[in-house]
Amino acid sequence: MTRWLEISVTVPRELVDAVALIFHEMGTGGVVIEDPAFIIGRPGATDGGAPHSSPGVAVKGYLPCDSSAAGCLEDLSRRMGDYGLDWQSKMVREEEWAGAWRAYYKPVRVGRRLVVKPAWEEYEVRAGEIVIELDPGTAFGCGNHPTTAMCLALLEERVRGGETVCDVGTGSGILAVAAVLLGAARVLALDVDEQAVHTARKNAELNGVAGRVTVQRGDLLNGVEVEADLVVANIVADAIIRLAPEAAAALKPGGCLIASGIITERAAEVCGTLRDAGLVSEEQKEDSGWVAVVCRKPAAG
Repeated sequence: MTRWLEISVTVPRELVDAVALIFHEMGTGGVVIEDPAFIIGRPGATDGGAPHSSPGVAVKGYLPCDSSAAGCLEDLSRRMGDYGLDWQSKMVREEEWAGAWRAYYKPVRVGRRLVVKPAWEEYEVRAGEIVIELDPGTAFGCGNHPTTAMCLALLEERVRGGETVCDVGTGSGILAVAAVLLGAARVLALDVDEQAVHTARKNAELNGVAGRVTVQRGDLLNGVEVEADLVVANIVADAIIRLAPEAAAALKPGGCLIASGIITERAAEVCGTLRDAGLVSEEQKEDSGWVAVVCRKPAAG
């Protein structure tokens, strides 16, 4: 049974996203935000709830208890010190944290037709809705956070049917599953985390799309040979900057990159890198301090 180191930081509300991003960049196996209790997916997914006043918001990240933990904690101390924040840690079993937030994770509608439904929740499907059954486990991607919601809405706009899609940093597999349910012919879903690979496969099976979703371990698109109509990446700014030339190479002429997980302050930097890679900006969305961009690879000739 996997054991995890739960790291908890109490922060002012305005630092929630910054600390969640630090956890994500460290490679934590998940992030939980308790205010009063909502979840962050890749890097998170809020589940709303009535706001309430409190002296601070608890942000929790999870690291596997292995040989890399000591180095991660040293890096964490330095980065939290930059904000004047203290942190606490304790050992937890995987099932303790993976199930702790389920009471707060409810079905949510995204875009015009998509509904993300926890696998354990009842939901009455309405005419025209496309329901994504999801059990995120310890992987990122619940569907409610602006980064994921913007990706889902953009997929709904861009998937016309028959596309080959790459989902880079798939997490729970939510975007891969959504792409197929929207009509994509096949999806290659990649994640550097083996647990995410396992979870994404389970969610593809749960939604009956395993035959069209290939999930494998990979570091962005490094070493991957594919010709994609669409690449979607809900990751972080630094990873998107690294991904830019790989995405440009993987896209067919006329294909699109949907990139999300970008904090507003870094949007111009990311867009500049994508432009330098030969991709043409086509659309930009912003929600709650997060940005998603759509870029197109120019058509041949």
